[in-house]
Amino acid sequence: MSPGWTSGPVTVRVPATSANLGPGFDSLGLALSLYDDVTVEVTDGGLSIEVEGEGAEVADRGDRHLIVRTLHRTFDLLDDLAATGQPGSAADQVGIAAQPGTAGAAAAAAAAAAGSGRGRPGAPPGLSLRCTNRIPHSRGLGSSSAAIVAGIVAARHLHPYGHLLDDEGALGLATDIEGHPDNVAPCLAGGLTIAWTTDQGPRLVRLDLEREVVAFVPDQRLATERARGLLPETVPHKDAAANAGRAALLIAALNEGLPQDVLLDATQDLLHQDYRAPAMPESAALVARLRAKGVPAVISGAGPTVLAFTSASQVDSIDPEVGNGWCIHPLNVAPRGARVQPVGSFVRP
Repeated sequence: MSPGWTSGPVTVRVPATSANLGPGFDSLGLALSLYDDVTVEVTDGGLSIEVEGEGAEVADRGDRHLIVRTLHRTFDLLDDLAATGQPGSAADQVGIAAQPGTAGAAAAAAAAAAGSGRGRPGAPPGLSLRCTNRIPHSRGLGSSSAAIVAGIVAARHLHPYGHLLDDEGALGLATDIEGHPDNVAPCLAGGLTIAWTTDQGPRLVRLDLEREVVAFVPDQRLATERARGLLPETVPHKDAAANAGRAALLIAALNEGLPQDVLLDATQDLLHQDYRAPAMPESAALVARLRAKGVPAVISGAGPTVLAFTSASQVDSIDPEVGNGWCIHPLNVAPRGARVQPVGSFVRP
């Protein structure tokens, strides 16, 4: 094995996420207490992939597997940082300007300290990847973001110069791979996150939130690309204004524990859910039935999972509104994002 790489396997636990939460389109996200475990090890050669649970059918994708592609992309970035050591290189590689006093500047300074003479460690001779997947795929619960974040966190832990990629840089890289920060932000940070993008790259604010939610997961899948393709180029000004007000109210309702009727108003959306309803009529109908009963319910991410701000103890009371064909997951907001698990530890999902 090449010198400097972390020896032994590294296991990363990553949470499911729910984005949008109704009116917070492409900005709000929750980390949820449903987890994938991804174990990566540098080997003497070759590529081995084992997948248990969700996504087992894509285990044979080899280098095209999303986690493997993310690992190699992160390794390449860390190689560049180690080789150049130029001020701003850590930020520039992931689209984050190294402004004084920022995390990007700290990473740039670390890269400069590494020195340009260190050279590239090079690609690892081989990789072993083992995934235990519990997050449903293509259901609006952030499975692709979980894979991307797991790959970045594992690569940063394994690579000899992993410290050169700080948390801000990790957010920038994850956003660049995923395309938007709404799911990768809570997956990295945990809790409730507000994410946005500036000319200097993506940013996030994290809020602590203790709350139960229930996810209603259907059998059918829906590709995010298809769901996004249903959105119009423009929306009425009054709808955009209404959503802005509801998104602000939602942050207050969740953070301050406001009454359920306020939360019902706060989760009203006019920007995306109705436009996407033709692709997931059963999910749209469930949202409507639950909301008619006073339950704040939304489409999770791009769907088709329905997320309800209610508790496991209340599920029985709304069972007549749910109907058949749903896998029900009572969950909590996960307080922590992606984490490297201690060797030999076992944490219940």
